Amino acid sequence: MKTLIIVTHPDITSSVVNKRWIEELNKYPDKYVVHQLYKVYPDERIDALAEQKLVEQYDKIVFQFPYYWFNCPPLFKKWLDEVMTYGWAYGSKSGYKMSGKKIALAISVGVDEREYSRSEKYKYTVEELTRPFELSFEYVKADYHPLFAYYGIELNSSKEWIERSVPLYLDFLDSL
Repeated sequence: MKTLIIVTHPDITSSVVNKRWIEELNKYPDKYVVHQLYKVYPDERIDALAEQKLVEQYDKIVFQFPYYWFNCPPLFKKWLDEVMTYGWAYGSKSGYKMSGKKIALAISVGVDEREYSRSEKYKYTVEELTRPFELSFEYVKADYHPLFAYYGIELNSSKEWIERSVPLYLDFLDSL
């Protein structure tokens, strides 16, 4: 069964790592379906019914996005609000359409990993800061998996640093 990768990057053309990940995923159409929200919805008007039907077709779904300002891009938040609705994702006998689906986040992080490690200077990890996503997916009875984060893109945007992320990301996807 293929994995649905829902990419939410507001400026994919200037991206370095997310764009590279998409290029790599597109080499394996038998394994991955890449769905770019900002490309499909440039006006940010989400077709919730179409998104729900898309999600229903896959058992494994990964949400890929850049992490900035301690959160996700706004279109991903809007997607959560408009797609994961009462009666479909939760709250009724016909709801829980995401129940049992393997869900994970794949995040590119601009700063080094040490910026998100517990110490006197740094208080929170990315895992802690993304806990609301985990709780949301648990609430709809999805099978949430630990996230994939690739750090240091702002300071290490060399071709070598970006290429280093590709097999790590593919290994992560294969482990779902």
